[in-house]
Amino acid sequence: MDEDRDAVPNDVAALREALAVERAKGLEIAAELAVARAKASEDEALIAQQQLQIAKLKHQIYGQRSERSARLIEQLALTLEELEADATEDELAAERAVAKTTTVRGFTRKRAERQTFPEHLPRSGW
Repeated sequence: MDEDRDAVPNDVAALREALAVERAKGLEIAAELAVARAKASEDEALIAQQQLQIAKLKHQIYGQRSERSARLIEQLALTLEELEADATEDELAAERAVAKTTTVRGFTRKRAERQTFPEHLPRSGW
């Protein structure tokens, strides 16, 4: 093992800092996992969509061979809808996980300064 990981600090401040670092790493890993799950769900939905499209095209080209093909297309359509819903949920979970790991510092907007009229230009007497 790494000697730095095995060494445990004795003071409370160092322990708190080490705990905060480990928690941040855990959040980053959870965010990466959520993003990977969202990508996998999106890929599954895309595959299901392609399978449905292929089944519909085969049905269109070869005609209805039996009721089974029509039921198969309906089942593929339902599966696609479920996978798309799962992909959306996973994507939202990934966005929330990533939002937990990123920190945005607040800022104050500076007011725009009004440009003064140059002295060398003539002024009207409005």
